[in-house]
Amino acid sequence: MKIKLHPRIAQPFRPQQYILHGALKNAVEVAIALGQPLLLTGEPGTGKTKLAQRVALDLAAPDGSSFADKPLVFNTKTTSAARDLFYTYDALSHFQAANIKGRSVEKSSNTAGFIELQALGKAIAFSNPPGKVDGSKFSTPLPGKPQSSVVLIDEIDKAPRDFTNDILDEIENYRFRIKEQDNYLIDNSEDQQIVVIMTSNSEKNLPDAFLRRCVFYNIPFPSDELLREIIKTQLGGSTNFTQQMLDELLEKFNTVRKKAIRKPPATAELIAWLRVLEMNDFMEANEAGQRQQLLDNLSILVKTREDLEAVRGMF
Repeated sequence: MKIKLHPRIAQPFRPQQYILHGALKNAVEVAIALGQPLLLTGEPGTGKTKLAQRVALDLAAPDGSSFADKPLVFNTKTTSAARDLFYTYDALSHFQAANIKGRSVEKSSNTAGFIELQALGKAIAFSNPPGKVDGSKFSTPLPGKPQSSVVLIDEIDKAPRDFTNDILDEIENYRFRIKEQDNYLIDNSEDQQIVVIMTSNSEKNLPDAFLRRCVFYNIPFPSDELLREIIKTQLGGSTNFTQQMLDELLEKFNTVRKKAIRKPPATAELIAWLRVLEMNDFMEANEAGQRQQLLDNLSILVKTREDLEAVRGMF
């Protein structure tokens, strides 16, 4: 049996299709009004990370807006230090370059070439008018005019506990220093806005002092009504599924979520599952064929052996 090549059915994410319900919209607007970061928790796949793209697009839309239409993103790692949120300094490359030229790092005049601004550092620097920030202190090019930004700090709970403790002042006042450039201070301009959205799988790992400086919102898993709306948006009006069939498949999906204890499938898996079934002409298959398709494509919904054994019987 040979592998069959299907056309790619995965669709790129379009921020304008993100469904922003009332409570979440209110949390975003409250965070902006207070000038505080918005901390989002919720199951994987509930749209925490993608929200920043929708917010940036909406804020950039009005005529005359200075907001960039895409967020500046910081992907937190287990090794992340507070400085990494603002800039990185490639000390090793700087050392090697200085040695090649027969100079010490301290005497090298090109320190800026090894310093690159990162997400929040860019947002702070970019908020200033030309000439206010000394661009010779780092390698990142500055925009030609002041810019407001949405900053996404993704999975902040991954970082060591010191990370959040060490950025309390910077998060509250939006300023930072570049240690390698004689502690050069970069402050944000009050004429521009910085909207920070942070995602976390759990607020339990974050210190109280940090939480006090945030607006908190937990994104619940979508209701059936919202899931139907998401399905309609993602599959589009050209879907071959009838409403009755979609309701039956949604019921099966919800049952899988209840039985798959270790890793319940999320919205992204639901959409992928429906797209594959549609690609394989699920609606045209007889009952036995549909059952076989459901079994064959369980791996889209279920990601552990224990969960697979728990749900296999329902098909």
